[in-house]
Amino acid sequence: MDDPKINDELIAAHGLKPEEYAMILEIIGRDPTFTELGIFSAMWNEHCSYKSSKKWLRTLPTEGPQVICGPGENAGVIDIGDGQAVIFKMESHNHPSYIEPYQGAATGVGGILRDVFTMGARPIAAMNSLSFGETSHPKTRQLVNGVVEGIGGYGNCFGVPNVGGEVRFHPAYNGNCLVNAFAAGLADADKIFYSAASGVGMPVVYLGAKTGRDGVGGATMASAEFDDTIEEKRPTVQVGDPFTEKRLMEATLELMATGAVISIQDMGAAGLTCSAVEMGDKGGLGVKLQLDDVPQREENMTAYEMMLSESQERMLMVLNPDLEDAARAVFEKWDLDFAIVGETIEEDRFLIMHGNEIKADLPLSKLSSTAPEYDRPWVETPAAEELAEVPAVDAIDALRALLSSPNYASKHWVYEQYDHMVMADTVRAPGLGAGIVRVHGTDKAVAFTSDVTPRYVKANPVEGGKQAVAEAYRNLTAVGAKPLATTDNLNFGNPEKPEIMGQFVGAIKGIGAAVAALDMPIVSGNVSLYNETDGQGILPTPTIGAVGLLDSLDDMIAGTARDGHVAMVVGETAGHLGQSALLAEVFNREDGDAPHVDLDAEARNGEFIRANRALIKACSDLSDGGLAVAAFEMAQAGGVGVTLDATETATIFGEDQARYLVACNFDEAEALMVEAGRAGVHIETVGRFTGDTVRIGGSEAPLSELEEAWRTGFDSAHR
Repeated sequence: MDDPKINDELIAAHGLKPEEYAMILEIIGRDPTFTELGIFSAMWNEHCSYKSSKKWLRTLPTEGPQVICGPGENAGVIDIGDGQAVIFKMESHNHPSYIEPYQGAATGVGGILRDVFTMGARPIAAMNSLSFGETSHPKTRQLVNGVVEGIGGYGNCFGVPNVGGEVRFHPAYNGNCLVNAFAAGLADADKIFYSAASGVGMPVVYLGAKTGRDGVGGATMASAEFDDTIEEKRPTVQVGDPFTEKRLMEATLELMATGAVISIQDMGAAGLTCSAVEMGDKGGLGVKLQLDDVPQREENMTAYEMMLSESQERMLMVLNPDLEDAARAVFEKWDLDFAIVGETIEEDRFLIMHGNEIKADLPLSKLSSTAPEYDRPWVETPAAEELAEVPAVDAIDALRALLSSPNYASKHWVYEQYDHMVMADTVRAPGLGAGIVRVHGTDKAVAFTSDVTPRYVKANPVEGGKQAVAEAYRNLTAVGAKPLATTDNLNFGNPEKPEIMGQFVGAIKGIGAAVAALDMPIVSGNVSLYNETDGQGILPTPTIGAVGLLDSLDDMIAGTARDGHVAMVVGETAGHLGQSALLAEVFNREDGDAPHVDLDAEARNGEFIRANRALIKACSDLSDGGLAVAAFEMAQAGGVGVTLDATETATIFGEDQARYLVACNFDEAEALMVEAGRAGVHIETVGRFTGDTVRIGGSEAPLSELEEAWRTGFDSAHR
């Protein structure tokens, strides 16, 4: 088959701007082959090159004594003591999940799991952060059902506990849902595997499943806006097989124990192209590939298709040639392909052979580390207008409206489809705040959470970015864990629009300030841009995944409220209603500024909670819906009613930051008051847990009635 003629239309179809194509001509001094055009397209798109975001990502704090490996590898690595490390990352599969919900979400899970075990870790936990359009939109139910089924179908078969996450609905996601997948694994700190190739003339080995035509061009598609041709993009979505991935993990971990692995890289976005280029570039080496040796499951595949296929469950490694037989035996045992497909070379070349023809011969370093980098024009998001008056509301009626909303109703329908008990180390199940997984064979545990409030970020990107980190910090603290580090998944619209780029820049500034102040460095992450359909962008959604440590399970705050417990709020309440859940769900308004985040108060109040956890029976951070929603959720979990003393709407539903709701016995409450005075922390009694009724602001309803609204509120999203 002859290669198509390269013209302006073909260049544009590969997501390359005319000036970028001119750069290619200057770099290679000739017209590229069709395969070379595909390689440049894959390596220079946003998904692989971060060309619009690199400048700002470099400003994020990424170091600390707890960090073993920061951004730049397959995943981040942090030290949890005793010679152990947690390896984790969050990554998007937004565009594929909108086009083909089941496989898009499933392969998102598969990809993030590979990022973790590629570095030598056995996965111990997964989470996801999902954003969908309004429930009345004709596509939303199909997306919700398909995505949830895909996440469960892949994760359950692979055998990793899904311990938490979040689900939201907003019209801004009608044409572009977000599927952000998180995974974490456990490894010995002195047995981490990296991707930089080393040594000249070393065999480059293809591992795992065979290569097909699924996902060809997927990375380029993920770096483009959607329009009315969206259905034509379905072939660019990958197809996953969790049972093959399970075998691949076991084979990879067994292979690593042989000492045969010099370097190893997951074949994710842009498949063989990206994995080979990144390994060579990080090691300062070139790579020669012979595509005839690539295991193929379809006939007559071209060099272009093999280089750009995103078939799943594949890895690439540089092999110690002295241990080839031992390495091959491992993969044959697991019934997986093991094929030497090339070698490392001294020159800065990416040489691709197919048959006896040279299909690509490019300077390898120009494909990765010297890819285009843009300083996009940006404008600061205008200050939010002052909040218009918020009418007083019946507190119970307003609470019922919040609990009935799919945004704040119970997500049990979602997480009950995920296996959260596999591996038998899950200590705290989904739906109760941060998930907790015991470090097998020890008394230690690791806590996980995922957080962002997109309406805050849209109103005030800097404060919204801070708040996403602060809420993650509070969710970890609320279970007694010490926050250690974060990963980010930065979902935004078209960066070529200065106002969208301004949202990105503002959020990065806020995130950077917060992770520095709260000692939670960013160690890995992902940027997903061009989340737009017909020119309409999503809400800016910089999701923060965070990891915390419990040195002992005895340190965990895992109790529930009981009859007679005192309800107390740690932190100051001013009654901030701008951009609140109350406004959005009860008044259909999104106005006012995001709440201000006092990072000093966040750190001080968090340290107070952790230092005094022995006095606290139950704890929750205050976020969406303020005191009312937190008090209901704590009451519901304990099966007991609650009476709050507050009468003002702003006090009941305000979303001031740096606050926790705690439940404890009367004598413990007195002791907490004393300790708060010593620590300079504001604390006040706000009510008590008792009976079987929820009483707020002079209004009341049976707990069972509100619980029914909360339990059924999500039904409209999937039925």
